[in-house]
Amino acid sequence: MPSATAGWPAEQSPPDRRIVLIADDDPLLRSSLDSLFRSVGLETRLFASARDVMDAQFPDATCCIVMDIRMPRMSGLEFQAQLNARGLRVPIIFITGHGDIPMSVKAMKAGAFDFMTKPFRDQEMLDAVEAALSRDGDRRSQDKALADSRTRYEALTPREKEVMAGVTRGLLNKQVAAELGISEITVKLHRSSLMKKLEVRAFADLVRLAEALGVNNG
Repeated sequence: MPSATAGWPAEQSPPDRRIVLIADDDPLLRSSLDSLFRSVGLETRLFASARDVMDAQFPDATCCIVMDIRMPRMSGLEFQAQLNARGLRVPIIFITGHGDIPMSVKAMKAGAFDFMTKPFRDQEMLDAVEAALSRDGDRRSQDKALADSRTRYEALTPREKEVMAGVTRGLLNKQVAAELGISEITVKLHRSSLMKKLEVRAFADLVRLAEALGVNNG
């Protein structure tokens, strides 16, 4: 995840840590979930409200949030809206009563990972958390890969960036050469060099990377 996005400071963590943030105003339920998750080797952080989660130092680790959708001071939906506004994509599993199901459906449409209706079975909760952590781990890996690619892209020469922009727009080598006022052989040399620097082997991969990096968006 973007570790210090929008004023939320990041707590540095080893890459293999998996943490469940539990937010519920019922101390007995918090304690029960804490014991459940720790029994399978997960770390936990406990919060009495959604506002407390917002105010906390957020872990830079694979994580998910298990949160009661109806709490004082800030509801789960309000929390989710603020999370989305900050561009933080941490999976949220909402805990709901039967009367909160319409709220939960609204939360799912806004991007919540899942919702569990009380009372829920331990294994159902563990399965949901495992799936949420898996998704967050995949996202973090993708974010890191993209960040590494962006670093490699920024290390390209200005001419290599121009050649990349041209060929990934669909121009032929000779068209890029004419546009830049250089020879076609020079375009081919720059194209080969930039693909090596970006660690891509296939042209299709170069096109996808250019799209991910927004190379031709401006």
